[in-house]
Amino acid sequence: MGVKILYVEDNPDNRLLVRRILMVEGYTVVEAFDAAQGIAAAQRELPDLILMDMNLPEMDGYTLTRHLRAIPELRNVPIVAMTANVMHGDREKSIEAGCNGYIPKPIDVDLLPEQVARFLHREDDNEG
Repeated sequence: MGVKILYVEDNPDNRLLVRRILMVEGYTVVEAFDAAQGIAAAQRELPDLILMDMNLPEMDGYTLTRHLRAIPELRNVPIVAMTANVMHGDREKSIEAGCNGYIPKPIDVDLLPEQVARFLHREDDNEG
């Protein structure tokens, strides 16, 4: 398959769960636990998709998404907010920051592979 996904998440339990789910589906998962690691990994790995926790220490996921969107090589990489921020307006705030979509936490382990595949195929189908 060869699809590489960067997951930026400060919670190790969440990283472990998502990595296990996505690796079973054949994806390569690269992890970062804060914004600095996320920027470095994104530039180094040039992933096919970035899953972004919005509640990161030091720099939140909204700000990190804006930083990633300013990097020419990453401008077209789909970024999906994966967050427990599920109040009215949080989805819109993620989209305004530059995310292509939104997956609420707690994640549904049965739906996650389908949700990820949908975001990967949007790029291919130019539905973006």
